[in-house]
Amino acid sequence: MRQLLAGFRDARRRSPAPRPPVGDGELRLASWNLHKCVGTDGRFDPHRSVSVIAELGADIIALQEADRRFGRRVGLLDMRLLEKQAGLVPLPVSDVANGHGWHGNAILVRPGTRARLTRLALPGAEPRGAVLAELDLPQGPLRLVAAHFGLLPRCRRRQSIAILDHLAEAPAMPTVLCGDLNEWKPGEGSSLAALAPLFGPVLAGPPSFPTRMPFLPLDRILAWPQPLVSEVEVHDSPLARIASDHLPLTARLHLAEVAETLAEARAAA
Repeated sequence: MRQLLAGFRDARRRSPAPRPPVGDGELRLASWNLHKCVGTDGRFDPHRSVSVIAELGADIIALQEADRRFGRRVGLLDMRLLEKQAGLVPLPVSDVANGHGWHGNAILVRPGTRARLTRLALPGAEPRGAVLAELDLPQGPLRLVAAHFGLLPRCRRRQSIAILDHLAEAPAMPTVLCGDLNEWKPGEGSSLAALAPLFGPVLAGPPSFPTRMPFLPLDRILAWPQPLVSEVEVHDSPLARIASDHLPLTARLHLAEVAETLAEARAAA
């Protein structure tokens, strides 16, 4: 049985093929729970985490568990190394000196990106939160909601509703919700079903957890309008398999095309 499982795992363990470059008006987005920079080998190695982030080649990344969980919630990554290797910097989300995020949620962008930030405390049995960033990008405006949902289904339902209620009061713009949403069930039985009115039916996503043999799609990238996002897939590299218990997700954002369509619809209204 162990040999069969090993063979199944090895068959899946092919390094990802190089991704084609994004086209004009497009961006690459990623989301990753980096597990406080502790790998499946038990080692705390923030430099390894930065190397995985650099592998993603993304323009925007939502990170979960980017800060220490207890005590003073300082960030765990080397920001100078991150900018040097990946060309990314964190948005100023934390109110703690040297912190990266809000409830561990950090957003990395290209230097000079302008953003309006909102921190949203999420209901539930555990302290959870989401970060909303309205980004001014050359391809058009984008709202990114970076979140890490709770472990209990009833809490995830309440957290989904809280985010949807907040977005209902916000100006309409292309929106992505991404992060470790801690739910693997698709359809009406999913604790994420409350998100369907905006983001569409919750379908089975690519399995991202656990890295040794991923079979649970706990991480998600959802979008409104839905054509905003395509090619959602896991980044399954040798380094990513050991750097965290979650594999990163990547996606292609067709931002300029969607922004133009929405602008035309508003003008015709």
